[in-house]
Amino acid sequence: MNMQKDAGVQSPRAALLLGALGVVYGDIGTSPLYTVKVALSGSGDPTPDHILGMLSILFWMLVIVVSLKYVTCMLRADNRGEGGTLALMELAKRGRSGRGRWYLTFMGLIGASLFYGDSMITPAISVLSAVEGIGVISHQLDPWVVPIAVVVLLALFMVQSRGTEAIGRLFGPVMLLWFLVLGVMGAWRVAGQLHVLQAVNPLWAARFIVDAPWETFLALGALVLALTGAEALYADMGHFGRNTIRRAWFGLVFPSLVLCYFGQGALLLSDPSTIRNPFFLMAPDWGLIPLVGLATLATVIASQSVISGAFSVTRQAVQLGYWPRMIILHTSAREEGQIYLPKVNWLLLLAVLALVLAFRSSESLAHAYGFAVTGTMLMTSVLAFSVLPRAARGVQRGAWLALIALFLLIDVLLFASNTLKLHEGGWLPLMVGIVILTLMMTWKQGRQRIHDTLAGDHQPLVSFMESLEAYPPTRVPGTAVFMSMIVGTVPPALLHNLKHNKVLHEQALFLTIEVDDTPYVPFNERLKVERVSRSSWQAVARWGFKQEPNVPQVLQQVAHEIKDLNLEPMQTSYFLSRQTVIVVRRLPWYQSWRRHLFAFMARNASRTTRFYKIPPNRVVEMGMQMEL
Repeated sequence: MNMQKDAGVQSPRAALLLGALGVVYGDIGTSPLYTVKVALSGSGDPTPDHILGMLSILFWMLVIVVSLKYVTCMLRADNRGEGGTLALMELAKRGRSGRGRWYLTFMGLIGASLFYGDSMITPAISVLSAVEGIGVISHQLDPWVVPIAVVVLLALFMVQSRGTEAIGRLFGPVMLLWFLVLGVMGAWRVAGQLHVLQAVNPLWAARFIVDAPWETFLALGALVLALTGAEALYADMGHFGRNTIRRAWFGLVFPSLVLCYFGQGALLLSDPSTIRNPFFLMAPDWGLIPLVGLATLATVIASQSVISGAFSVTRQAVQLGYWPRMIILHTSAREEGQIYLPKVNWLLLLAVLALVLAFRSSESLAHAYGFAVTGTMLMTSVLAFSVLPRAARGVQRGAWLALIALFLLIDVLLFASNTLKLHEGGWLPLMVGIVILTLMMTWKQGRQRIHDTLAGDHQPLVSFMESLEAYPPTRVPGTAVFMSMIVGTVPPALLHNLKHNKVLHEQALFLTIEVDDTPYVPFNERLKVERVSRSSWQAVARWGFKQEPNVPQVLQQVAHEIKDLNLEPMQTSYFLSRQTVIVVRRLPWYQSWRRHLFAFMARNASRTTRFYKIPPNRVVEMGMQMEL
């Protein structure tokens, strides 16, 4: 009996560990494909001191940045179990106001914006680096690298609409095999050059830094490629939990990566000419073709993880009011996090294909990659500086501040090193980040301006409804649900309905949707209902920023609490205000371009009915114009 119980307890844990290998560690797990090659190929065949110095820096970067910063410290900074840049931003803003709150918001949005640059580059560089393995088999196959990479990427993005639930079952086992192969290949090469293990000694890193400080600074821009995917450890905390992520890292991923990097170093010590592709040349001749196939699968999984991350970040941005409403499709009946955003998917595909056709090799793309990664890592450290020490006191607070200062110093050095590569491709994620940040800030500030305009013209709801009870207009059967942006005020849809139709339903419900700064709001804390007048009620429904509002669902909850309110679907009509933004042409273009941009975004936002899952055949939209 005890054995059966233990097995039942262990199997879900094993499944979580496998899932974490596929989703969390796909990106960082494919970094050995190109990191050593890019870091050591700049100055001809590397010398032994060069190899050992670089390996030592790489090893201690993995220890400090990934193991200490992310796996040990950042996983403590959870927003009710959720991680990621936007979740951390909301956590940092909590309890703050004024200029400090605005700065934290700005930092969080910079990190989220740069993540989109990462989402574009990761599929391109990962798939290219894997397919480039065919050039090791035969240089006659080199012209086929780009066409094959394009076909693989097209197939990857085409199947996104089917969801990752089915193929996700393969992710864990494939990545488990991948990490085992990395470890075994690396251990085999290390066994032939045991003195490569000297690189574990930080003195090799210190000696290299002292002897060649400028070269070390430049090398950081390439060595940071070993850290790509570290943000995923934090962002996916809500899916797998911090303990699962830590067990997978320390139990398999970290040892396998270290052995693989040291194995490539051992190969280079014995034959420096293998710098042309040290990863694939680690394998024996008979294993080269299977390794190319396995590497391609691993990079597809890494790319899938980043694409899913882009979907998740976009949904969070929509819920928090930094992005227009978009069509969000669920691809799993059981997993809320498995979603598909058609517009994001196809825009990412176009961007990734453009990168592959423009750069044509993983080494060229590597110059563009580090800027997005280090920018996001730097913003995470800045936000962590305002979160992690908050609850600590005395010596513990001082220790937290010292640790985060160390992380900030490393992140600043990594970011500064990558800024030197702006002209070699680093401009690309910077440009993407600036565009995304501009769009986010424009949408947020435009919506806030509309909110302030409506709030300035509002009428108190209670007194208005009491006056209607005293001098009622013509009442018609049924219940009217008015979607209200501001609690306690008369929604424009009601005023327009009275003005044009001159009728009011027998019962009225004023519903306001709010998004909380936490990822999930429990069902029993979601709803608050108050009576406004004899025949009307005010309801406020709250969702977390990782949840999707569902108006018919919350109306069932309202009907359960308020027995007097008739919310039968066929007796309920929904009244919405459809706002058309009009830009007043009185300003020069350099002062009004953001207004035109906001108007364009508003016109292309998903319809309210679809976003809130309101039955379209029960909706009455009252049009109104808003001038900017």
